[in-house]
Amino acid sequence: MNVEKNGPAPEIPEKQSNSFALPVRALLYGLLFCLVYSQLDRFANWFAYELLGFPSGSHLGGAIAFFIADAPKVLILLILITFIVGIIRTYLSPERIRSILSGRGEVIGSILAALVGIPTPFCSCSAIPLFLGFLQSGIPIGVAMAFLISCPVVNEVALALLFGLYGWKIAVLYGLLGMVKAVIGGLVIARIHPERYLEPWVAKLLAEESNNGLDEGYSELSALTWGDRIADGFKAVREILAGVWHYLVGGIALGAAIYGYMPVDFVSEYMGKGAWWNVPVAVLLGVPLYASAVGVIPIIQAFMIKGAALGTTLAFMMSVIGISIPELVMLRKVIKFPLILIFIAIVALGSVVVGYVFNALI
Repeated sequence: MNVEKNGPAPEIPEKQSNSFALPVRALLYGLLFCLVYSQLDRFANWFAYELLGFPSGSHLGGAIAFFIADAPKVLILLILITFIVGIIRTYLSPERIRSILSGRGEVIGSILAALVGIPTPFCSCSAIPLFLGFLQSGIPIGVAMAFLISCPVVNEVALALLFGLYGWKIAVLYGLLGMVKAVIGGLVIARIHPERYLEPWVAKLLAEESNNGLDEGYSELSALTWGDRIADGFKAVREILAGVWHYLVGGIALGAAIYGYMPVDFVSEYMGKGAWWNVPVAVLLGVPLYASAVGVIPIIQAFMIKGAALGTTLAFMMSVIGISIPELVMLRKVIKFPLILIFIAIVALGSVVVGYVFNALI
């Protein structure tokens, strides 16, 4: 008897199982993380003062308790927000971002540029190629600069860590002030005729007015299933952790040392609200440095516990993550030195203003 063969059977049940298993897995991880997060402070104190036997108030015991509590706390927050933003990014592409910003006025364009800078997966260095792509697509330089200011400072990691450590009011105010800084910066740059500061090869590139490829990737993104997007969320977590874990450990270790050994009087005097010059000095110290928000936030948390003012520490953080030497080197290939100085001045001055606002309100 002949048996008719119609090819391999469709694997629909397996696909359904996979698409069901991924959301359940994500939900279980989320519940586990919430449970662990709620017990971290208690566990850290038990570990440092009861298990290891350090006396309460000792320098080393305090440093160990800080590290044990904050390392998994920051890690959990980082994983959760990276997973969520990883899913959001499946709806975006560089082409789609350029399409959103193209054809807008300076004000609306700068506001949109500051907004799309939040979920876009670029640090201050890797945003430069996209910045050049914006210019090539006909997006005004001021709008593109607003994105460049917003992208590293008002990013999802900084907002999530601030939310988890200090509450939603601090995170929202930080995000709003950061976007205001980016929008105003973009509008200021637009008023100084920035085209004259472009390098000749960039000006020639813009003259070609190439808008090809703005719609590339749209169909591919829209064809993703919900299971695909969740899988991309898990992939984003793996990739981000691989790139920032050393910043995380290093920042928390330094924060633990500050918490355990730096005198309260010293921090209160030089980073408190007492002197008007604390904020600009903090910004000037932060501009030459560079680290991710993951590495900086544990440090500013330790300063705040020791008595530093919130505005001073956040101004320091903004200046650290907002500008980097590699970014400026790459930017110099695109724009001339005077515009780079203006860019640095806007980021630094905006950080000072944000610091004063926080110190005045909180």
